[in-house]
Amino acid sequence: MRHAARHISGKNSGKCGSADIDTPGFLRYNTRNVKYLYNIRKGVIKVEAKKNILTFAGLKALEDELFELKVVKRQEVAQKIKEAREQGDLSENAEYDAAKDAQGLLEAKIAQLKDTIATCRVIDESQIDTSKVQMLNKVTIKNTKTGATMTYTLVSETEANFKEGKLSIHTPIAQALVGKKLGDKVMVKVPAGEMEFEIMDISL
Repeated sequence: MRHAARHISGKNSGKCGSADIDTPGFLRYNTRNVKYLYNIRKGVIKVEAKKNILTFAGLKALEDELFELKVVKRQEVAQKIKEAREQGDLSENAEYDAAKDAQGLLEAKIAQLKDTIATCRVIDESQIDTSKVQMLNKVTIKNTKTGATMTYTLVSETEANFKEGKLSIHTPIAQALVGKKLGDKVMVKVPAGEMEFEIMDISL
């Protein structure tokens, strides 16, 4: 499947949507009144709306999922609708109603994935700065009270998976870490109050 993006690297920019390139390393994004600014040289990412910023692996995962839904799941739902129709009267056919509802949800998911792929940003991880925390960095932090350590990779909401240690950039802990350097301490608000963490490592 053809990728809908080129990578962002130094003087080159990649896009899934439309963008205007102002200066090398800068990207300005403005679609549907959503503004996005990325400065790859200084390692600064400012997200003014929940725009999807993906790695190549993240984009491929979305494309694979879209292919599965369009090619496999659509056929499965169509078959269920066909079988339900063969039962006769559709006015009181629960199987038919359920199949049509499933079809609606499936098409909504397909449309959502298409939009995400069409408007995302794909970033070359090798170009990401590790002097301070930003999107796509892997960050190891220590709870200063308990001494417990944990490692998270800061990603877009689309790629977020807590079990895999992938934390959405929009979560409170990620927001507290962004822009901080090795050895910095941050306070994170949690339901029980606040917790202090020290940044132990920043990597890719």
